[in-house]
Amino acid sequence: MAIKAIALDIDGTLTNDEKIITPRTKRALLDAQDDGVKLILSSGRPVQGLRAIASELGLEAHGGLLVSFNGAHVVDAGTDEVLYDQPIEVDVMRSLVEHVRSFDVIPWITQGARLYVERGSRHVITYRGEPFDIVEYERRMCDLELHEVDDLLEVCGTPQDKLLCASEPEYLQQHWRAMYGPFTDELSGMFTADFYFEFMAPGIDKGRALAGALPKLGIDASEVIAFGDGQNDVSMLRWAGTGVAMGNAVDEAKAAADMVTASNNEDGIALALAEFLG
Repeated sequence: MAIKAIALDIDGTLTNDEKIITPRTKRALLDAQDDGVKLILSSGRPVQGLRAIASELGLEAHGGLLVSFNGAHVVDAGTDEVLYDQPIEVDVMRSLVEHVRSFDVIPWITQGARLYVERGSRHVITYRGEPFDIVEYERRMCDLELHEVDDLLEVCGTPQDKLLCASEPEYLQQHWRAMYGPFTDELSGMFTADFYFEFMAPGIDKGRALAGALPKLGIDASEVIAFGDGQNDVSMLRWAGTGVAMGNAVDEAKAAADMVTASNNEDGIALALAEFLG
């Protein structure tokens, strides 16, 4: 079966550890688009956080897709047409915000180009033994405007796609079950980094988003090759006709994939595409 689409996780997959796309990988993806293959950026980031990479790879001109919030929202990169959307219900989001306040985490909501945090909340966690401004990191990585509100519930009057909670990795490992436990029937929850635990609508994952969006474009799962490295990529790797885990991927992602390529620092994507696309 010919490959019609390539789905790509961003951090740890498409970008190397310096958060850039290496020249060899970029060339391979541009060549694939020139041959008529659609590129799909699939990430926990908001749409705004995918714009710069989409522009770098020319997705707008080639009809590429942006899968954001771990699969809660899918848009056409060129037209902004919404192809799939499943936000968290307002009452559930409000209950969730109230619940996570009992934990030592930094919750925030991203809406459009705005990142909302509560005024007076801490912005710094300890990461790898050093102070790390996690709010500024997210704002910068996703090209967002920081907005402080007195109460995060002010933003919860309309459906939102995700609540992100940040904290020290050790703390999240110890407390994520207690955070997620009361909402397991109402929400999806997952780690997207060791310092991020995120909540989305029930059943949300990258594989489900692709399954909901791509048939509208006449693309079947068997015609998709997907690349990923994290827990939130497992569903996408399983759904795609060809799932490729990066050499740096977590064990769960490697187990879900059809093959394992080189790491994100070693042009793993380019090497795999050379094998599948020639």
